[in-house]
Amino acid sequence: MNRVYIKTYGCQMNQRDSEDVAAKLKARGYELVQSEESADIVLLNTCSVREQAEIKAVGKAGILQFSRKKEKNFILGIMGCMAQNRGEQLLDSLPDLNLIVGTQKFHRIPDFLDDIRKKSHQNRVPQIHLEEEKDSQSEIKHHVTNPKNKVSAFVSIMQGCNMNCSFCIVPKTRGRERYRSIDDIVSEVEELSYNGIKEVTLLGQIVNAFGRGKFAKVDGKTPFVQLLDKIHCLDGIERIRFTSPHPISFGEDLIKAFGRLEKLGSYAHLPMQSGSNKILKSMNRPYTREKFIKLVEQLRKTNENMRISTDVIVGYPGEDSEDFELTKDAFIKCGFEMAFIFKYSERSGTPAAVLDDKVPQEVKESRNKELLNLLEDQSLDSNQKLLGKTLEVLVEGHARKGEGKLFGRTLCYRKVVFPADQMLIGQTKNIEIMDVTANTLFGNLN
Repeated sequence: MNRVYIKTYGCQMNQRDSEDVAAKLKARGYELVQSEESADIVLLNTCSVREQAEIKAVGKAGILQFSRKKEKNFILGIMGCMAQNRGEQLLDSLPDLNLIVGTQKFHRIPDFLDDIRKKSHQNRVPQIHLEEEKDSQSEIKHHVTNPKNKVSAFVSIMQGCNMNCSFCIVPKTRGRERYRSIDDIVSEVEELSYNGIKEVTLLGQIVNAFGRGKFAKVDGKTPFVQLLDKIHCLDGIERIRFTSPHPISFGEDLIKAFGRLEKLGSYAHLPMQSGSNKILKSMNRPYTREKFIKLVEQLRKTNENMRISTDVIVGYPGEDSEDFELTKDAFIKCGFEMAFIFKYSERSGTPAAVLDDKVPQEVKESRNKELLNLLEDQSLDSNQKLLGKTLEVLVEGHARKGEGKLFGRTLCYRKVVFPADQMLIGQTKNIEIMDVTANTLFGNLN
């Protein structure tokens, strides 16, 4: 009765949180299993950023609640952002939940499960733990995992968000910004490198705002760039990535870092959200389309191989056809080769939820499809320019399709698939590109 399966929805931060919970449960003596069918305990780590993510999680919980109802020892829990946002309301549709845990109580999950397991089925009542920790910053813990054949790892450097984008639920579900110390983060990355990790992805809701208002600038460098410098000096670490940043925290020091820190590579994620100043203002995004486009130009000037991805929301309240055309125009001007394009999803508790002038669903669908088609064209055109070139690829693992094929990523975060022996996993190899699609490069060992 101690076999646990954790299913994760949403972003890399959620994936990292699930890893953290899994490590704590394993240390307590719980067994982590790979399927819900073989588990006595199922925990769903949820996302609230999009309605569809909530629908999927509630649907999965409903199925489990029904299918495992006769198993008296079965324990079902929901944790994460949806748990934090909806709390006790989840019991209206999921009355058989045993555990609801918010984002600042992950470290207590082994205690909560121990307590539930001590009680008989008849004496169990749903446990709900949402309150903020008095000193929750101390719970952004040093955490090291090194799964078999893994060459990349997520490293959480902060939690929470001080921004107030009108469409976003994150400040409500994750709280105010809290930062780890630079030394603690560097120590974790150093240990990861000892365990064979070659690439780290630094995580935070506004990751490049790390340390603002808490740690001082040094030689004109923000705390985030200071952190990048220190990680760059570590032996064994070959690649440094980070997500998710905010355009306003892309200062000159960070832009220059893409020209002088080789391990930072040539890929940046820049969430634009909209190309219309009217919509950006309504979203409470503190930049203009002109400033955003200039930032993209500065990054490409600093690193000629720079590949840039973005986030865009279509169908935000008040977005008319002119606003959408401005977004398309900015999309083309910036030359995005990768993007996460979302149809606006109303989130209760956000300022945007009460805005009038809603965009009809069929218009959202049309604009979403149009932007996806534009993205595919731009991405394919960019990838075709790499035909015949040889690129440096960090080999990550087995490709999903094609027996005997591996996959890895370039310095600019393009996915490359190629035939090779699994002994190459974890190594950096030169791959000649022979074929491309909009999303993937295909090649052979050079």
